[in-house]
Amino acid sequence: MQIRVLFFGMLKDLAGRASDSLSLPENATLGDVLHHYEQTIPRELIASLAMSVNQEYAAPDARLNQGDEVALLPPVSGGSGEDSVHAICGRSAHAAIVSGVIDTVSLLKAIKQPEDGAAVVFEGIVRNHTRGRRTLYLDYEAYEEMALKQMEELAERALADFKIRDVVIVHRLGRLEIGETSVLIAVASAHRAAAFDACRWLIDTLKRSVPIWKKESFEDGAVWADGEAFPDDIPSAQGTHSAGRASK
Repeated sequence: MQIRVLFFGMLKDLAGRASDSLSLPENATLGDVLHHYEQTIPRELIASLAMSVNQEYAAPDARLNQGDEVALLPPVSGGSGEDSVHAICGRSAHAAIVSGVIDTVSLLKAIKQPEDGAAVVFEGIVRNHTRGRRTLYLDYEAYEEMALKQMEELAERALADFKIRDVVIVHRLGRLEIGETSVLIAVASAHRAAAFDACRWLIDTLKRSVPIWKKESFEDGAVWADGEAFPDDIPSAQGTHSAGRASK
């Protein structure tokens, strides 16, 4: 059978391409895909990977079918000028991935309603340094379809688990200059405590689980940023994500 394999972040650089077409025997698993690329992916990186089948996280023993889309995912590092939340989010109710400038003022104005007593906003901003090195700019890339799906699921979980009325999550891709907003989360609720709690949970979880990566450009070169380890509930290539983090 034939499947499509996608590479992101450092894996794309190691493979020398963004995707591959792979022939496998019937009843092959995700583990067989990983075994095929063991000569390409360093051993220390494999332990930190997650994998997906058709935009859903999956374990190495997951069976594959003809035409499946498999993604090998390094640890993640997740970042429009219209004045309507729904215009930005489009087909998704609460989340969007954009290529243009994120208009925080317009989005905050759009999400607020008379019944709200609080609106909390988090902005992730491109800073001018990393570990003592001067940053020139960042490039963000994503497994876009899966990332949007994951962002929407996070929004729905926040609405179910916290006493909030509405939430919007917007992440920007492409080249971002110093001072620009890479990700925005806005939460509206009757009371501030719930809004603060939901906003903090959303950004912390997004940064660990949504397939978005950033490349940092310095005066002496560019590197994929260190990613945060995937949460324990996301299957890893080797059964655990407790082995630490990998550079991407």
